[in-house]
Amino acid sequence: MSIRSKDIISELRNGNKSVFEELYRTNYTPLLYFCIKYVENMDEAEEIVQGVFVKLWEKHSEIQITTSLKSYLHRAVQNSSLNHLNRRKILDKYVLSRDPDINTTFHDPHKNLENAEIHHIIMTAILELPEKRREIFELSRFEGMKYKSIAKHLSISVKTVENQMTQALKYLRIVLKDHMPALVLACLLLKNLF
Repeated sequence: MSIRSKDIISELRNGNKSVFEELYRTNYTPLLYFCIKYVENMDEAEEIVQGVFVKLWEKHSEIQITTSLKSYLHRAVQNSSLNHLNRRKILDKYVLSRDPDINTTFHDPHKNLENAEIHHIIMTAILELPEKRREIFELSRFEGMKYKSIAKHLSISVKTVENQMTQALKYLRIVLKDHMPALVLACLLLKNLF
């Protein structure tokens, strides 16, 4: 790691906003194009890269970087991209498994747009859940795991799984209540989601 990189990391840890802004300016575009190679969608890539920088700033006092700053940022974007692709794959698989006739809607541009909007609304709400709660929710709803299996898989109690699912569902109902007209179709596509 270069001396300059150590200085930047040190300044970040101290909450130097101008150093963070410079880091953002110089790395945003290269990271965006790096991310597009994974997700193949500009909007999603922008969200992912911005999310990496938001997390970096929120946790600036705790960051532990042992590689170069550039490598650290690329690794963070890569991990976020792969997580995003995995969540997208899981949701697509779940939707198709719940309604095999959905394949016929992909040929209708209007239905395709509705599905994309619903997918985005739901995934955005799910991604806002705290990390452990989101993991439990995804294992239950997308992987079809029972609470006991989730508890064993994550080495936590069944009661913790129940509490986290209760909290996740309560939060999602509150967040998605304004979108209920659009989510009527989601109820058909994502049976028993809520």
